[in-house]
Amino acid sequence: MLERFFDFRVEGAEHLPATGPYIVAANHHNYLDGVVLTLAVPRPIAFIVMPRVYRATPLHPLLHRHVGSIPISLKRPDVGALRRALERLRQGHLVGIFPEGPFSTRGRLEPGLPGVGLLALCSGVPVVPAGIRGTYEALRDRWGYVPRRHPLSVRFGAPRCFSPDGLRGRRSNRLAVTQRIMDEIAALLT
Repeated sequence: MLERFFDFRVEGAEHLPATGPYIVAANHHNYLDGVVLTLAVPRPIAFIVMPRVYRATPLHPLLHRHVGSIPISLKRPDVGALRRALERLRQGHLVGIFPEGPFSTRGRLEPGLPGVGLLALCSGVPVVPAGIRGTYEALRDRWGYVPRRHPLSVRFGAPRCFSPDGLRGRRSNRLAVTQRIMDEIAALLT
């Protein structure tokens, strides 16, 4: 139903691994981004989410626990959240992350936070970049959670593994991997 309402399109689905764990890293405008990825990816995704999203309504915690979402603090480095994400990946699950952190209020790609680089390096699993379009326009200038009808699309890039080469703990390496992932997301949005 949502696919028809929004004129929903998926490109690059052939890049999604059929088995095994991987990370989906996408741009982030609003809550519709999680809906788009959930519809586009054929396997369940455990999203890393901010606590305010996790507790947005009384039913949200139940929903997020059901799908295995991982709340993360953006006020400080949240090692516990990254450990929970690594555990989900070790169990063979998918983890969805929005490297920009909070919603983009300007409708453009913001710089990525280094948590995605650390997760990619520590896990060693493939990272599938995703460029999501239309969600910003669907909710721009809207009150509440009711979007306007607007075409939505997601474009997946080829999965990429990042080797730590013994440099996992170095901030410069995490930042370089984060930038590479953000560059790939940006390329999918052009």
